[in-house]
Amino acid sequence: MEFATPLISARLIKRYKRFLADVRLADGREVTAHCANPGSMMGLAEPGTKVWLEPNDDPKKKLKFGWRLVDHENGHFTGVDTSIPNHVLKSALMAGQVAGLDNYDLIRPEVKYGEGSRIDFLQSKDDAPDCYVEVKSVTLMREQGHAEFPDSVTARGAKHLTELAKVAAAGHRAVMLYLVQRTDCDTVGLAADLDPTYVEAFRAAEGVEVIALSCDISPKGIVVGTPLTFLDP
Repeated sequence: MEFATPLISARLIKRYKRFLADVRLADGREVTAHCANPGSMMGLAEPGTKVWLEPNDDPKKKLKFGWRLVDHENGHFTGVDTSIPNHVLKSALMAGQVAGLDNYDLIRPEVKYGEGSRIDFLQSKDDAPDCYVEVKSVTLMREQGHAEFPDSVTARGAKHLTELAKVAAAGHRAVMLYLVQRTDCDTVGLAADLDPTYVEAFRAAEGVEVIALSCDISPKGIVVGTPLTFLDP
């Protein structure tokens, strides 16, 4: 997925109210950018951090910049927009680029299931059980090379695991896919100390498959990368 508008670099002043970030552009202007990330963004929102923004001229949008990337200034990037993984994964699924999820005839996003939930992708074909795929964006790294999910308490995430377990019990495929929006990690696991309830739900989710994938990230765009090793909690 290429960004629709060329990104511009800036320095973070502060992130606040979860969805807002004040930044300083290269020309010295201070502007407010939309931060599409409800998590804590631990380790990614320190003042002075180099960030990449996507400008827009949409008259319906109050904020004219969207925060897309953190630039670690060592050749690595982190994608902070949690709406992007579904777009990236949809392209990869449509192109048959995700091993194990590449043999389905129909891919439908945002399908209602369970108790008031929506599955990110429902894949189907005539001669196989339906495949329910839930996608989680992973951006936390506290130990070099190891990504973790979640970065804060996520009751919604625990609910999704319970819903997926019910799907698996009904005879369908249920997949929890962790998409690591960092270029500096080769393993991924769960942050039990940050959300023990989520980890309990994970352990109780019988029949749910786990897939972990990396991303290739640059200011030009984000695409699905190679499989990563998932470390069971």
